[in-house]
Amino acid sequence: MDARLIGRVDYAACNAAMQAFTANRDAATSDALWLVEHNPTFTQGLAGKAEHLLVPGNIPVVSTNRGGQVTYHGPGQVVAYPLLDLQRLGYFVKEYVYRLEEAVIRTLAYYGVTGHRVAGAPGIYVRLDDPRSHAMLEQRPQRREPGSAAPEPDFAGLGKIAALGIKVSRHCTYHGVALNVDMDLEPYQRINPCGYAGMATVDLSTIGVQTTWSEAAQVFGHELIARLAP
Repeated sequence: MDARLIGRVDYAACNAAMQAFTANRDAATSDALWLVEHNPTFTQGLAGKAEHLLVPGNIPVVSTNRGGQVTYHGPGQVVAYPLLDLQRLGYFVKEYVYRLEEAVIRTLAYYGVTGHRVAGAPGIYVRLDDPRSHAMLEQRPQRREPGSAAPEPDFAGLGKIAALGIKVSRHCTYHGVALNVDMDLEPYQRINPCGYAGMATVDLSTIGVQTTWSEAAQVFGHELIARLAP
């Protein structure tokens, strides 16, 4: 995998580059991983509803073709864009999402923080009262009886620290996952993050972890490469 620690890049330019890379790749094209940071930008997914964009103010809003609702990108956030051929790697989209989330969980563990999955809500969350607690969440994904309804996500006592929004075209992935490291979190108050009103958003710094963007990007990149391997 061609992994690149790119740093700060304009969102629109990066989005266009991802789409071009994916459109032009063929069976011989090597997979890639881009680790970037963006200037303040709100992005809307394909299913994005205008009512979740509350008061964007002077932060630009960009429509994208990824899944999901509105989210925020800004300085102090590591955004990972895996550009993979899933058919060649030998796993499907559901497992791809699981592997992305697992890379976030392992990165948080490196810093002594426990990341959690929430049933019905992609992304990774931490306990606000004790980010280092290993106790399982009641709202964790669990086996359901066939035909039973999907659970309503329950974010009580949790803060979201990583968001996912992916696109798959001809078995090839783009867009990706964003890990909050040391951000100005105020812009999240201008939206319903990922379509959920009032959901708390945190970063590593607000739960007591001091690190640099560069170090977090290197740790996260290492975990992504390991977890996304065939």
